[in-house]
Amino acid sequence: MRIAFTAPMKPLDDPQPSGDRTTGRQIVAALTAGGHEVRTASRFRAWRSEGGVAAQEEVERQALTEATRIGDEWAREGYRPDLFLTYHLYHKAPDWIGPALADRFGIPYVVIEASRAPKRRTGDWAHGFAAADAALARADMVAALHRADHACLAEVLPEERLTILPPFLDTSAFASHPRIERAPGTPPRLLAVGMMREGAKEQSYRLLAQALSRLSHLPWTLTIAGDGPRRAAIEALFPATRCSFAGLVPEREMPALYARHDVLVWPAIREAFGFVFLEAQAAELAVVGGDAFGVPDVVADGQSGLLSPEGDSTAFAANLETLLAAPERIARFGAAGRAYVTAHHGLASGTARLNALIETALRNRAGRATAPRS
Repeated sequence: MRIAFTAPMKPLDDPQPSGDRTTGRQIVAALTAGGHEVRTASRFRAWRSEGGVAAQEEVERQALTEATRIGDEWAREGYRPDLFLTYHLYHKAPDWIGPALADRFGIPYVVIEASRAPKRRTGDWAHGFAAADAALARADMVAALHRADHACLAEVLPEERLTILPPFLDTSAFASHPRIERAPGTPPRLLAVGMMREGAKEQSYRLLAQALSRLSHLPWTLTIAGDGPRRAAIEALFPATRCSFAGLVPEREMPALYARHDVLVWPAIREAFGFVFLEAQAAELAVVGGDAFGVPDVVADGQSGLLSPEGDSTAFAANLETLLAAPERIARFGAAGRAYVTAHHGLASGTARLNALIETALRNRAGRATAPRS
């Protein structure tokens, strides 16, 4: 099947690494593994950091101009996709291109990962909110990545056009890097991975620093992988005697980095689900994380990791202390995490679920096309 793809939040070749970019790439990889021909229709980025109706209307104008250009190019080429798939839309990153092209060529329209915040119905983001809702209404199938988003989307989408597509990854890169076991008598090796920018990421780093300050009496070392405009301020939060800073680690080198550590520690404030949790478990690390949004959908609490209430540094420290005091539990959690991710979040399961999602979208589109208009 020919599938046209776009990602209005962040194009897949964006130079800035993120879980969002990684998830999008994994979706394309799974579609390709499923036998589909995927073409990136546009690199147009609808995401904006600042709202305002006038600004959003200008983004819409640019997006629709891009949609016209693409449609004309397809017509000249004789190309007609069988389906248009958009990855990640919401009020700050609406999709005008996908619905326009799906309508022009009479094809199904699918959205993977959408979030909805009704409080944005009014105010600076009202225009983007309305555009995102219009795209959802046009969609023949919408897949949320976790239960929290599914619950919000269920308020505006019928059951037959809404599902959950659990996030997934190709675990082969992690399996090819066997774990480097900790030498006897050396402290547990903790790892944190996250961009160093203001907002929720910085809040997560601050909570992690607070939690670790309560555990100075226990043996541990910490490696932090990440970079960004707040790097200096964030690095200053952690004791240099016990922490090392790896900076921005290329994606291809991440499996080797995980293999040299024992526990992923990440508070996950305001995280959609945290792709690093999947990567860490695939690499056989135990997890200590925050119970935010979709994190409990990808970490089996009490089996592959320990989750604490979002933003609670005391509870986070207590969970980490539990693991540090029982190294054998770290190994058990790590093994359970790898088995869990392989079984439920591997590329094979993602491919099967994507194919099922596409088949449902095709049926829904056929049904909506033939339904009598009121």
